[in-house]
Amino acid sequence: MLIVNTGDGKGKTTAALGAAMRALGHGRKVLVLQFIKGPWGSGEHESVRILQPDMDIRRVGAGFVDPKKGPSEEDLRAAREGLKEAEEALLGQDYGLVVLDEIINAIDCGLLTGEEVIELLRRRRGGLDVIVTGRNAPAELVGMADTVTEFKETKHPFTKGIEARKGIEY
Repeated sequence: MLIVNTGDGKGKTTAALGAAMRALGHGRKVLVLQFIKGPWGSGEHESVRILQPDMDIRRVGAGFVDPKKGPSEEDLRAAREGLKEAEEALLGQDYGLVVLDEIINAIDCGLLTGEEVIELLRRRRGGLDVIVTGRNAPAELVGMADTVTEFKETKHPFTKGIEARKGIEY
């Protein structure tokens, strides 16, 4: 199955990590590649440290991309390396579930092209489940997915000036 979690609402990564926990509970090995997350600590990285060796989580991006400045050379290099890691995981036999967290955002901000990501997803090995997350999923990706969930923001504390909270947003 190819599952797409998209939209402007909160919870895309959280839902993907919940599915990863479910897969672990059924004896499947899981890989999570995070394409945009920055270098700071997060609860999911600490949890995975406890769950290893059946779950692996890696930051493959260089962090957030400033939309006014666009991607830096470091951002582009990190995304390319991340895509290579994704290719190894999607074509290999090591995992039962691969989560490509914020790979759609990597497309949206110009780090990767939709065409190369879609082509890679088409080539994934049979029997492998994949979850991709991020805002503004390309129509072709939505069309090829088995499940698409659009997350819509109705209310968020950030609009009131409340910063991201440890254990909830990261």
